[in-house]
Amino acid sequence: MSNKTLPLLAAACAAALLTGCETTNMRMGSSEAKTVATGAAGGATAANESTQLQKCSSPMGTVSLVENQDAGWYTILRNEYKLPPTSNLLRLLIQQSNCFVVVERGAAGMRAMDRERQLMGSGEMRGGSNFGRGQMVASDYGLSPEIIFSNSDAGGIGGAVGGLLGGRGGAVAAAIGGGLKTREASAMLTLVDNRSGVQVSASEGSASKSDFAGFGGLFGATAGGALGGYQNTAQGKVLTAAFMDAYNQMVIALRNYKAQSVQGQGLGGGGRLGVDGAAAPSQTRAGAAMSMREAQARLNALGYDVGTPDGSAGPRTAKALREFQKSQGIPATGRLDTATQDALSR
Repeated sequence: MSNKTLPLLAAACAAALLTGCETTNMRMGSSEAKTVATGAAGGATAANESTQLQKCSSPMGTVSLVENQDAGWYTILRNEYKLPPTSNLLRLLIQQSNCFVVVERGAAGMRAMDRERQLMGSGEMRGGSNFGRGQMVASDYGLSPEIIFSNSDAGGIGGAVGGLLGGRGGAVAAAIGGGLKTREASAMLTLVDNRSGVQVSASEGSASKSDFAGFGGLFGATAGGALGGYQNTAQGKVLTAAFMDAYNQMVIALRNYKAQSVQGQGLGGGGRLGVDGAAAPSQTRAGAAMSMREAQARLNALGYDVGTPDGSAGPRTAKALREFQKSQGIPATGRLDTATQDALSR
């Protein structure tokens, strides 16, 4: 065999090996490709979820994701980082945690449900396919995600290495090129009760991760290639971790949940921080509000004569209310406020 043949044969063998590597190097479930939002969820069962995720023994209610796609952070998420909506990863984390049952309220999902209802209405569906009214589950809570900040900071590590290693360090620093990227992200979650509009919980989470961007130039193309895939998705991984941190913080707080209440007024009843000269507090109450006609009938039954109940808060009714309020130790305002309604309902 000639001297020219050997290099050609070696090159052919190398090409064959490389071709084989393209197939045999495929790995499903690669840890390098994962974020902390990993594994799967099926009903109340989770599989291969992150060990850092907080869990609940039973759901606290139903929740829908409310993502503000007009916000500046969302535009950056979509256009700069080329990442999908945050609701996708939050859906997985929430179901795996079993702390809430996720219900669909996204535009695409709602269109899909409407399409099925239209097909049923057209008569095209087989018998027994019930997509009629009364099938949807209410969303008790709305969960809103928000990215507070996200950045990649070189951190000046190249200069520090150069200073530590002297003359030789200059070459290392140049190769690194300030390439120790510390990626940081901070995220917030807000949970609102959909029936009352009351904020139930809010939490903040953060994460950071450092990786070398300049090792490709320092150690050759192989090292750079190995780091490249991770580097391209590093910001997405950090954002995911920040949202998991925020969600974990929220779950921890909700485990010891105690409803907020305004003493003596009730939520929406005017509050304790009154403003001088302001209008009278609203007449809301925890249960169904008592109408003036109902209050008049009750006052008559208790011996406070208001005449025929007509729903009009005239002088006679105001006088009867003041007398009743005095008897109950309630401020005698002559108005059908929340405290008076409660006393009349006993």
